Amino acid sequence: MESNGAFLLFEDQMAGGKMTPLHTHPDSDETMYMLEGEIRMHLDGQEHRVAAGGVVVAPRGVPHAFMVVSDTARMLCLHTPGCCEAFYWDASEPTTADTAAPGVVDFDRVRASAQHNGGIDLIGPPPFPTLMPSDPSRDVA
Repeated sequence: MESNGAFLLFEDQMAGGKMTPLHTHPDSDETMYMLEGEIRMHLDGQEHRVAAGGVVVAPRGVPHAFMVVSDTARMLCLHTPGCCEAFYWDASEPTTADTAAPGVVDFDRVRASAQHNGGIDLIGPPPFPTLMPSDPSRDVA
């Protein structure tokens, strides 16, 4: 079903260790709903643990990045409006029932897609030098 640009919704299946560069979406808000697994979300200088059933919102223009800290993870990602579809198609490889989600992000591919398609501003490397222990006070529900 097409939304005529009102939103973009997709499922992201990820292997442990996957991380994104620090980035913003200048023209869309990004909402992530965790279906399975756990991520560390770096949002505007703060880190939070987001596990299955958790939701996190990165408003447009706010720097963010995430790293998968479980063996695998699945999330629904919603962009409103849906202006980033071309970026995601060019920056990633769709998975099927027969293929595993890659754990390593091809940052050159991400950078090239961002430059070609827009929808995202890359502002730095992943801000995750080490894994942090779980801290319930940093949970995002």
